[in-house]
Amino acid sequence: MTTTSPQGRTELLRPDGSPVRVLVVDDEVSLTELLSMALRYEGWEIRSASDGLGAVRAARAFRPDVVVLDMMLADMDGLSVLGRVRRELPEVPVLFLTAKDAVEDRIAGLTAGGDDYVTKPFGLEEVVARLRGLIRRAGAGAGRRSESVLAVGDLTLDEDSHEVTRGGQSIHLTATEFELLRYLMRNPRRVLSKAQILDRVWSYDFGGQANVVELYISYLRRKIDAGREPMIHTRRGAGYLIKPAPVAA
Repeated sequence: MTTTSPQGRTELLRPDGSPVRVLVVDDEVSLTELLSMALRYEGWEIRSASDGLGAVRAARAFRPDVVVLDMMLADMDGLSVLGRVRRELPEVPVLFLTAKDAVEDRIAGLTAGGDDYVTKPFGLEEVVARLRGLIRRAGAGAGRRSESVLAVGDLTLDEDSHEVTRGGQSIHLTATEFELLRYLMRNPRRVLSKAQILDRVWSYDFGGQANVVELYISYLRRKIDAGREPMIHTRRGAGYLIKPAPVAA
C-alpha cells in the first residue's frame, strides 16, 4: 500500500496501512517534544515516556514498531529498559540516544541488543533517516518498499535513507557516487551515454568532460563490483549499463 502526505512526502506505513508507531523515551522534556513533533511530521503515531518504568508500560500498551531510547534515565539505565521492553517485544528495533561518545559505551548498547545509536547533540534529519532504515529492516513499512527502494539483482539502493547494499553487505557511497548509481539503477540493462550521464548527474552538457564520468564509474566499480561478479559494464563507444550479475551454478 502506498500513500503521499499532504506535504508531498512519501510515508512509511505498517503492513495493514496504519501509521508506523514510535515510542520516544527521554527524561529531557524539551527534547522529547521536539523529537516527537519531527516524527509526527513524518506521519507516524508517537507515544513518549520520561522514565524506564513508563517506557515499559508504554511498550506493553502501545506495541511500537520502533523505540527511541535514552541511555541515561532517572530511574534506570537504558540497557535495563531495553531488556524489559524486549521481554514484551522481542523483535522491536531500538535506536539509542546517548550523550556519551566513548567507543565502549556504543559497543555496550549494541552488544546488549540495541540496533543503532546517535550521540547527542544530533540532527533531527539523522534520527529520522536512521529510524526509517530500522523500520524497513524490521518489516514495518514494507508496503512502501517498491517506491523507495531500487533493486537490480542483489544490489539495492534506498532513495529515502541513502543506504546501498549488495548481497546484504552495506556499501558507503559519496553523494555523487550515489546519484550516478541511482541513475544507472533506474535504467537497468539500458546503455547510458556519457553525455546523458553528465546531463543527469552533473547537470551540464557534454563538453570535453567525459573523463569525470569514467572516473566515477571506476569509483563505483571498486565499491560495487570488487571481488564479485561485475554488474557495471562498458559498451565501448556507446556508454555504460548496469545489469544483474550471473548467478553461479
